[in-house]
Amino acid sequence: MDTPQRTVVIASALVLGAELCFAGVSALVKYLSTDLPSEQLVFFRNLMAFVVLLPWLWRKGPSAFKTKAWRFHLTRGLAGLAAMYLFFYAIANLPLAQATLVLLLSPFIIPIIGRIWLKERVLTQTWIAIFIGFIGVFVFLNPAQTTLSPIVLVAFAAACLAAFTKTLIRQMSATESSSKIVFYFSTLATVLSAIPLLWRGESIANEHWLAILAMGGLAVAGQLGMTKAFSLAPAARVGVFTYSSVIFAALMGYWFWQEPITLSMILGAGIITVAGYLAIRTRRKAVTGGKVGS
Repeated sequence: MDTPQRTVVIASALVLGAELCFAGVSALVKYLSTDLPSEQLVFFRNLMAFVVLLPWLWRKGPSAFKTKAWRFHLTRGLAGLAAMYLFFYAIANLPLAQATLVLLLSPFIIPIIGRIWLKERVLTQTWIAIFIGFIGVFVFLNPAQTTLSPIVLVAFAAACLAAFTKTLIRQMSATESSSKIVFYFSTLATVLSAIPLLWRGESIANEHWLAILAMGGLAVAGQLGMTKAFSLAPAARVGVFTYSSVIFAALMGYWFWQEPITLSMILGAGIITVAGYLAIRTRRKAVTGGKVGS
């Protein structure tokens, strides 16, 4: 196996590991939400990420974080935090695979936001991928045979907000470094998510502290793994593995809560994965002028 191919294999394994971590976070949120409010879980999720950043922030020093883009950072922080609240609520009240799958619509919503807000050109192939992606969600949810909870709309709202924050990050990256973007989001999210604890905070049982620490640790590990993966290999080669999270979520939902895995779920997840692959390849063609390596 040559070095480039070995790197792609390593990056693919990192993506799969990251998505397994993210599915684990969702499962722990679902478990903890039976006794703790989502506001408290969101705070600890953000606090853990901020604590991990502290040594790095100490090395950088305060001068590295001077910015004039306060409006962008504040908007990104509020939208990202709102998306997290909505997603945690959806996880607590929906089958794990359903909530995870609806959130996976986020990459398909980004081009739509870019077209409406930024007047960006969207390729015909991208529109086709978006259409296929939404068909996959329809097949997965199977509304003709299953009574859907209205909370699915909450998960969809979280996906829209997540897509909006990613579009904002793309705009901010023209003047702001990734370190600044991460720093300001982590700081704002931690401070703002602490406010609701003044009236929604509850005492935490001893047995839940381990799960809370695991939730935060898995979230950080997943983020680090994903960042490393995309630094090793292009999204066109490994990005499709991000859709594995719905498989991990479905298996965890079945194992821990006996949530059924149906043929329509498997077929829908397959369609969405194909749509995601087409969208990624289309973006790469647009960047490279149509030359796509194997």
